[in-house]
Amino acid sequence: MFLQTPPDSEGASRLFQQDIDSRGHVMNLSRAWAWRPDVADSFLALRTLLTSDSSLTARERAILVCSAASSLGDAYCSLAWGKMLAAASDGPTAAAVLRAPDEASLAPREMALARWARQVVNDPNGTAAKDVESLRAAGLSDKEIFEATVFVAFRLAFASVNDALGVNPDWQIAQAAPAEVRDAVTYGRAVAVQE
Repeated sequence: MFLQTPPDSEGASRLFQQDIDSRGHVMNLSRAWAWRPDVADSFLALRTLLTSDSSLTARERAILVCSAASSLGDAYCSLAWGKMLAAASDGPTAAAVLRAPDEASLAPREMALARWARQVVNDPNGTAAKDVESLRAAGLSDKEIFEATVFVAFRLAFASVNDALGVNPDWQIAQAAPAEVRDAVTYGRAVAVQE
């Protein structure tokens, strides 16, 4: 990444240890966010608050992130969430969502969410009432539409910070993703070199 790893601090050490405990390695993005571990904690807490009372499923959230991340050209989130979407479906489905959601075999509600995520990333000012109506027609409530939109915006903010600061996807995340997902992610920052 373009920033140096921050000096040792209690907050940075905590972030790094959480990564080691949950993933077995310190994630590259944690090295960036360790400059402000309090902001990283607050971001995670707000995202957890949003999803804790949402009826959007884990698979639907993965579709939202994969659609948003691929539209943005963010390799890090595409690999990480592509792996999660593959676990909730299969590798070819996850790859199709990352490449072009219209080619994916998704339920109408999922397809509507994928299209909405791409629209929010690509042209939020271009949305219209008819776009929201198409989400309703696919079975989403207004609360779910709000939650999906905020979830995409959170991911967009998070990915934008990582991408702008040159944070490369961890080789461990890329290696853990199915081959179809790795092959679909032909954009964004290169995967970090294996240590």
